[in-house]
Amino acid sequence: MDFLSATNLTSLVNNILTLLITFVPRLLAAVIILGVAIFLARRAGRAASSLMGRARHVDPTLLSIVGDFIRYSIIVFALLAALEQVGVRTTSLFAVLGAAGLAIGLALQGTLSNIAAGIMLLWLRPFGIGDYVEVNNVPGLAGTIRQMGLFTCQLEAFDGLFLFVPNSALWNVPLRNYSRNIGRLVSLGITLPAKLDLERARASLLELAAKDERIARHPAPVVFVERFLADSLLLNFRVWAAHVHIGALQRDFLETVRNTLARLAADAGPVQVVRNLPLDSDPTRLMEG
Repeated sequence: MDFLSATNLTSLVNNILTLLITFVPRLLAAVIILGVAIFLARRAGRAASSLMGRARHVDPTLLSIVGDFIRYSIIVFALLAALEQVGVRTTSLFAVLGAAGLAIGLALQGTLSNIAAGIMLLWLRPFGIGDYVEVNNVPGLAGTIRQMGLFTCQLEAFDGLFLFVPNSALWNVPLRNYSRNIGRLVSLGITLPAKLDLERARASLLELAAKDERIARHPAPVVFVERFLADSLLLNFRVWAAHVHIGALQRDFLETVRNTLARLAADAGPVQVVRNLPLDSDPTRLMEG
């Protein structure tokens, strides 16, 4: 009995030693593979984004997307290689994952919806890096796109706040892009006293627009009478400008127009200037170019 016990113990020790000799090196190799892969994945993602950023013809929106894709792809392949090292058959693993795919999909439906939304945003391009966007039905959700990823977008509000927004929040809702088109309209409603010479006021406004380099020449600035009142008349003054100048133009152009017309109507009566478009609620008037 003692002989059998000693034999069994010796066999158990030999089995443990054999397992340690064969498994521990495989486990260490798997850990090394994962560690090196994570290190290389970060470097490769950053290098790819940096390399693409130097190319003039590459859209900046793609930089973070491509970097994330390369990083996650390297990690996934390294994980499969590490599992092979420790003796896990990837074919069996795929079968298990396939059987559990429904449960994983239900558990990660929010994350998967963000990935799908990110792909659609990248495909249809409703905005790009540097565009100022606003979600119509979410008050306060507006800002300049600073980074776009597979799961989220990072925005900077006009007052400097950092916004971390899931892609699905920008895809499934109406979106307003203030920077998409080349030019934007600034329309001013000007109330003048009826005694003031209309043609003189019109010429002064057009001359003022011609001197301002921020105002576009095409379409040309226009001044027309919108309404005649008993003791005054209402003019509409419309100019176009690039979106990089629209904020500064909104802030100071209204005051410049009012001062110019006030000098003409010094003895005729008061002058009133109201901004029609963009509205006072437009936050881009508070931003720099």
